[in-house]
Amino acid sequence: MAVYTKLKKKNVEEILSNYSIGRLKEFKGIEEGIENTNYFLLVDSKKYILTIYEKRVKSEDLPFFSDLMTGLYKEKFKCPVPIKNKNNKTISVYKNKSLMIVSFLEGKAKKILSPDNCESLGQEVARMHLITKNFKLQRRNDLSIGSWRKIFEQVRDKCIDIHKDLPKLIEANLTDVEKNWPKDLPTGIIHADLFSDNIFFKDDKFNGIIDFYFSCNDFYALEIAICFNALCFDGSKDNLSFNATKAKNFMNGYSKLRKLNDFEKKSIKVLSQGSALRFLLTR
Repeated sequence: MAVYTKLKKKNVEEILSNYSIGRLKEFKGIEEGIENTNYFLLVDSKKYILTIYEKRVKSEDLPFFSDLMTGLYKEKFKCPVPIKNKNNKTISVYKNKSLMIVSFLEGKAKKILSPDNCESLGQEVARMHLITKNFKLQRRNDLSIGSWRKIFEQVRDKCIDIHKDLPKLIEANLTDVEKNWPKDLPTGIIHADLFSDNIFFKDDKFNGIIDFYFSCNDFYALEIAICFNALCFDGSKDNLSFNATKAKNFMNGYSKLRKLNDFEKKSIKVLSQGSALRFLLTR
């Protein structure tokens, strides 16, 4: 969500000429984020987000992301919905780059979620999993366990710059995870990147999820493990500790709508270990 592609007013107006949503009143680049270019748009009296997809996002994956958000929105799940252009398509191309305009989601992200926030989020994540259960959408998880060793080999030398023993630590954990990774857990569409900056609250109540550009088909329990890593640690950057209350509340909320089987519960530890490796290696 950094501004990699610089647009002037005339550029935005050219893009909007392919839509029937009104005239541009205001636009502003959104600096936060690392993957794509985002602009806030005020068109007539409505707010939108313009997303320009940079190199990391594959153009062939865009229909999956668009159809997923559209399907969730139709089922009253709080998320942005893609806007169709004059050709009745949600994906447009401008100067050889794919883009999408989506509705604006009110609210703000919280850097630190409370235990109550975690419980409400757990329930919404389970609801998302249940809604998408019947979606006929498929996208492989490009950042699942099969990719981690290759990424590790690419960044091994950089790991030494962080700490001389970090490569050994990663190697030991990677070997352990590869040995114990589960194979037959319940699978479906997951968000796969539920960090706090992708979760919006309004008046301290859940108000939606954004940034579905890592979404894919994988274990539902992996989503939970990612949330444990991303949302359930407290403290300073150099002294983080796992907040068991937040994790318990997340599970309580999730279990109100979808119960985990025993194998899923037993697999949470290795899935959490693996998701921690994924984010360490990719960041």
